[in-house]
Amino acid sequence: MSASILITGCSSGIGLETALYLKEKGYMVFATARQEKDVIKLKDLGFEAFYLDVLKKQTIKDTLKSILSITGGTLDVVFNNAGFGQPGAIEDLKTDILKEQFETNVFGLHEVTIQVLPIMKAQGYGKIIQHSSVLGLISLKFKGAYNASKYAIEGLTDTLRQELLNTSIQATVLNTGPVLSDFRNTAKQKTRDNIDIEHSRFKDDYEKSLNSDKSTVPFTLEAISVAKVVENIIKSKDVKPRYYITKATYILGYLKRVVSTSVLDKILNRV
Repeated sequence: MSASILITGCSSGIGLETALYLKEKGYMVFATARQEKDVIKLKDLGFEAFYLDVLKKQTIKDTLKSILSITGGTLDVVFNNAGFGQPGAIEDLKTDILKEQFETNVFGLHEVTIQVLPIMKAQGYGKIIQHSSVLGLISLKFKGAYNASKYAIEGLTDTLRQELLNTSIQATVLNTGPVLSDFRNTAKQKTRDNIDIEHSRFKDDYEKSLNSDKSTVPFTLEAISVAKVVENIIKSKDVKPRYYITKATYILGYLKRVVSTSVLDKILNRV
């Protein structure tokens, strides 16, 4: 039987492209989304698709129950992909908005993880792929909420990896750089919805970002680049602690290690 994988956040972008790629390769893909219309779309594409909102514990439980009934009680891989980016200067972020960012990107990811772990411990193996970011390695201005959520994922996964050393369960993170998806459009809407642009000292910066029609940044890759790394992880016997995706991640990850914080701050402030 081909490896089975649960992917969260498959409505579009990286989640959808990864699901499509792996399905084409013959893997047993369980694609999920938090809106029923997207679940229907996934089913129309031929997936075993389920409604799963990482903010709602019962939907995770129900989805896993359905998956296990199909596989006979096993699940090989989970790809915690669901998430979004909330832009905004630190001083413009209301605490409730920061909490919202963490609810999805961190607490939702954590809930899926702790519900999957008993399954993998019982079967004696498994792989957990956490979608971090290059912004889990370095920080950029106006992305404080997102930066912090991805740093949290790094900390959780580094700890989990150590705690799983005496098992056959492997945990890893993807440090993805710029990839084509709906991410930027969603982020722009989050800026409009949650940031008081008119009364911010960064008003000009926000308006410039919102009015930019630039669809890509340097080193941007297609979403399929992430899918191929996920497949590599599925096939690998020894999974690496983290996987860099895009040249931007390699460059910025290198700078994080070799230059001082003050120098790096000056470099990043120009990005």
